[in-house]
Amino acid sequence: MVLHLDGISTVQELLMSREDISSLSTAIRDMDRDAGSMEEIAQRVTGHLYENILIKSTGERALALVRFFKTQPYGDLPPSLQRYVLDRFPETAVQPNMQCLTLMASTGAQPEWNSRFTSQEHQAVPLKSPEIVERSPMICQLFLQFGIDLKQVIEPDPSVLVSLDEKTYNVFYLENALGSPYVIQQEQFVNRYGIRSVLGFGGMLPLGSVFAVVLFSTASVKKEIAQLFIPLALSAKIALLPFAGKQIFSR
Repeated sequence: MVLHLDGISTVQELLMSREDISSLSTAIRDMDRDAGSMEEIAQRVTGHLYENILIKSTGERALALVRFFKTQPYGDLPPSLQRYVLDRFPETAVQPNMQCLTLMASTGAQPEWNSRFTSQEHQAVPLKSPEIVERSPMICQLFLQFGIDLKQVIEPDPSVLVSLDEKTYNVFYLENALGSPYVIQQEQFVNRYGIRSVLGFGGMLPLGSVFAVVLFSTASVKKEIAQLFIPLALSAKIALLPFAGKQIFSR
């Protein structure tokens, strides 16, 4: 199923109905079928969104890049990702329970954007303290817009997990990526690939981990359209739940 989004004037604008979102939501909710890991579900989600959201007037894809992130304790990362953290963040004193924002899947317009293994900067980012998280403004803003306290991300507290788990579904949204202080790579990414808006959806899984699907759009996205994406967070969570605390990465 392909969603055709209406294009308006020379700057394309995404227009989506609740029926469009319902179709996406149903597809995402069923993506655990025959999956072998959470990573496999994540790749299905990014691929489906990238391939199926098009601009009606041109038939072109509306998204340049879709990425799926999840917080994961350093001690539970595969050896290759542990080495990545040690090599890229040598100043960080790692501990097994240190949370890392981990790239689970990626789909996009450039060949190197279609594997988590080829990401240069985002394979796994240690979240050692609120101060360190704040140095990555987009990551910090993502958690804040999700309504999740940074301290809860860094050190999940079992006593509050139940209430957060039930209530935390939200969207991350930047209407104007150009010039935004939250998107650091302006020349190399935003300008070069014509990124207009950034939006995403996500929430909290059992045991305190957070997931987020981030979409980089070459069409302008208004706030009322971004808000429609909230139900996709619940659908993604339903698909991910069978693997929570179990098979996270593909073998």
